[in-house]
Amino acid sequence: MTLLHIIVLALVQGITEFLPISSSAHLILVPALTGWPDQGLMIDIAVHVGTLAAVMIYFRREFWSLALGILSLSLGRWGPEARLARNILIATPPVIVAGLVLRDTVDVPLRSIAVIGWTTLGFGLLLYAADRLGLRIRRIEHMAAGGAVIIGLFQMLAPIPGVSRSGITMTAARFLGYERVEAARFSLLLSMPVIIGAGTVAGSELYNSGNVVLGFDALLAMLLAFVSALIALALMMRWLRRASFTPFVIYRVCLGAGLLIWSYAYA
Repeated sequence: MTLLHIIVLALVQGITEFLPISSSAHLILVPALTGWPDQGLMIDIAVHVGTLAAVMIYFRREFWSLALGILSLSLGRWGPEARLARNILIATPPVIVAGLVLRDTVDVPLRSIAVIGWTTLGFGLLLYAADRLGLRIRRIEHMAAGGAVIIGLFQMLAPIPGVSRSGITMTAARFLGYERVEAARFSLLLSMPVIIGAGTVAGSELYNSGNVVLGFDALLAMLLAFVSALIALALMMRWLRRASFTPFVIYRVCLGAGLLIWSYAYA
């Protein structure tokens, strides 16, 4: 891989992983636009480790609460931390099942530019509707199990490129009346087990292939993904404390429309 390829890939992954604009779609578009070859499993794992470290550091207090909650659940104790852990555990399995099903059946057809265009546009407009219609009265500390189930079911759409895992979970949370920052908080906490799960699967495949050398390319990609994800996280959360999801919706609409024009007019 060239240095430019590593830098672009890591920055794209880091910036788009937690913003509601679909990192998977952008990672598919990079080779489609540049003609670069697939980066390989080691780089995939490296950038995911970088983004996981970023979200764990940014939400270090919530991560600690989540760890305490899991411990409390295992001991049969109940409290705010245990409720948070329960909700994360409830909302996570649906996307794992959906990811395995889509990976083994229709993964390739869903990676087309036309599909990404429609999903980017359609789910961007759905986010706009949720942000406009949803109330702003709830915090994730008060989330019931039913709310976690609904968000988890919405998250089943996340493996489809262009949907955006963070985008669809934020959309669901806003429809349920959670404040914008609270919707983002729960979505990003929910990303931790998803990233760990995806990294574990990729790591297993890499180990079985026998190519597990962690080289300079992977280390650089990890570092760049970490820094860019941390900055993107901080900027998004700061923005949502005082404004809406509209800029992300505008970006999605413009990108989706452009991809559809490219797909149907020039492909």
